[in-house]
Amino acid sequence: MRFKLFLSAHTLALILVGSGNGFAQTKEPEPRDWIMCRSGEYQAHIVANDQDIILENGLVRRSFKIKQNAFCYDFTNLVTGQQLIRAVQPEAQLQLNGKWYNVGGVYGQKERAYLRPEWMNDFTASDEDFIFVNYEVRDLDPLLNWKGEKWWATNKSAAKGKVLIFSYASPKTSGLSGITVEVHYAIYDDIPLISKWVTVKNYNNQEVQINQVIHEKLALVEEESAVVGSVEDMKKQHGLYVESNFAFNNSMRYHLSDQSLHWKADSAYTSQVNYDYKTPAIMEVYPKLGIGIKLQPKDDFVSIRSWELLMDSYDRERRGLAIRKMYRTIAPWTTANPIFMHLVSKTDDQVYTAIDQCAATGYEALILSFGSHVNMEDTTAANLSNLKKIADYAHHRNVKIGAYSLFSSRKISEADDVINPKTGKTGGAFFGNAPCFGSVWGIGYTKRIKTFFEKTGFDIWENDGPFPGDQCASTSHPGHHGLEDSQWVQFNMQKELYHWLNARGVYINSPDWYFLDGSNKTGLGYREVNFSLPRENQRILNRQNIFDALWEENPSMAWGFVPLTAYQGGGKDAVLEPLHAHREDYKQLMMQYYGAGVQACYRGPRLYDSEKTKETVIDVIQWYKKYRTILNSDLIHLRRADGRDWDGFLHVNATETGFKGLGMLFNPLKTAITRTIKLPLYYTGLTGRAKIDFDDKSTKEVSLDRESKATLSITIPAESYRWFTVE
Repeated sequence: MRFKLFLSAHTLALILVGSGNGFAQTKEPEPRDWIMCRSGEYQAHIVANDQDIILENGLVRRSFKIKQNAFCYDFTNLVTGQQLIRAVQPEAQLQLNGKWYNVGGVYGQKERAYLRPEWMNDFTASDEDFIFVNYEVRDLDPLLNWKGEKWWATNKSAAKGKVLIFSYASPKTSGLSGITVEVHYAIYDDIPLISKWVTVKNYNNQEVQINQVIHEKLALVEEESAVVGSVEDMKKQHGLYVESNFAFNNSMRYHLSDQSLHWKADSAYTSQVNYDYKTPAIMEVYPKLGIGIKLQPKDDFVSIRSWELLMDSYDRERRGLAIRKMYRTIAPWTTANPIFMHLVSKTDDQVYTAIDQCAATGYEALILSFGSHVNMEDTTAANLSNLKKIADYAHHRNVKIGAYSLFSSRKISEADDVINPKTGKTGGAFFGNAPCFGSVWGIGYTKRIKTFFEKTGFDIWENDGPFPGDQCASTSHPGHHGLEDSQWVQFNMQKELYHWLNARGVYINSPDWYFLDGSNKTGLGYREVNFSLPRENQRILNRQNIFDALWEENPSMAWGFVPLTAYQGGGKDAVLEPLHAHREDYKQLMMQYYGAGVQACYRGPRLYDSEKTKETVIDVIQWYKKYRTILNSDLIHLRRADGRDWDGFLHVNATETGFKGLGMLFNPLKTAITRTIKLPLYYTGLTGRAKIDFDDKSTKEVSLDRESKATLSITIPAESYRWFTVE
């Protein structure tokens, strides 16, 4: 007799599946892998009684007791069965008027390595804490009002799910009468994901200083147990991946941009193995530098928001696939991926010519790059009228149009620039000098950008900065009070502008990790001086950049770079102009990027300079559009480019009815090579057999092994590539 652990959408049941035991030989169907499931297969729901409230979708469950003072006692990964909670914690913590308060939570747990259900009846609440009053359940609202109808995207639907809201009243002895706190939880369909945030409402007649808000605090099961070691030493990949909409530092990677996740020791956890009680066993989420704002009467404060994604593997590819699905689910605007050119223009005539070239080759958008003659901050009637004519012409040719705007890395004035808290003077910002968003100039900048889009009808905003890591110590800027609230105020001013642009359907290329507040795309990561290297080097380096960036990003979230003219120096071996003379290099660079599903900034004065070059561009764009859905699907990493042997990647999509996969294989060597490759097709959803079509010329059926891998023998020409589709 064998036992099998079966996870349904509503319960955890033990199913007998033995043979020869007197039971009918029936077998429950395996739950479908959630990474490959179709919409609606795992629906979120919230159930409640007078003691418990449970959020569940068949993949994750989070449970609360509400009898004493609402607290979380269960956070379970239903895919693996892992329980994440070892001890109870408050639902949030606030520092108001300089004093700390717990929101919810109970007391009385002595052993903190694990939590037994029978202990919870003896837990008690404290009058010093914010006390649970009631709860409400709602349908999940869209994260942003995104008008994405005019953009090609793999997902235009807002996430579906349920929201649970706990309301808490202030402690009677705190002097905070009229201050209420709402703790929000969102659970999503089809993904083991829960989001959390806090709202503070001031119904008092006095302002309240909000110094800090810890909106999430969990006593988690440790992933590593060591007798000796610091919190930093023991921080590893965890079964819980956490991301917030408070991330920046221009690294073009989330884990380096995050400003909110904090792992801490738990000195009350006295049975841990670590002799100094330094195990990273408390997870908190809050802005590193604090809030620092004054909440006025009748005003509300909304905290940053975090998303908690439960992982079922430590495999890098699968973890990346989970994160990529999270982005597609909660931020569908990140799946928009227009085909665009970067024009360096000096005159309007050059812009009109570039629009015509885009229309002729199938390009969908034109961005007037940095160094161009367009000034978005010039809101004179003459400038706006002229740019509207250009936008109207582009739209007539079915081409979207955008422009570049620089915020940081520039000096405005002593009165408007960020004041360095260390020196009390301007300078020393993230990129030398930078204006403060809360200054007179910064407030006016938002108005000018909005006026530009309202009056011209432009479609794309490519912004460079701001970088909210730049705190400002000024006490005279009208947008913020001083140093303590400067980062929070500037970041929220930026978010408001992003949200406004999204509601107008404006596409945003941004310099940092602002995806969860409306950014569509950021750089995939590159070193600009590398574009002065020979074209042969650039081909390999670009493939490395693509490979490295797309572990945790969908192809649509990243942009690359192909300078058509000299950039950062470099000789004749580095440039693509004249394009007709380097047509094969031009084509391969396009095929690398489009084959990865990544848009590159083709930066120069033109897309083609001869009929042959024009035909090459058209051929690549038509190929990309034919396979666009699969090329914008998840990317599986096959082999990283190293200049020694083949390299490549494979797109997969189990939910598509057409192509289930598309692979690109490259040969950097001076001679042709033939290689036998194990092709991992599990995430195509195929089993048994697959049909592979090589270069749209020849087709072969292959057998798949138990792991859905196919053995593929292929010859790749010297310094070239092959591609294939999987059905």
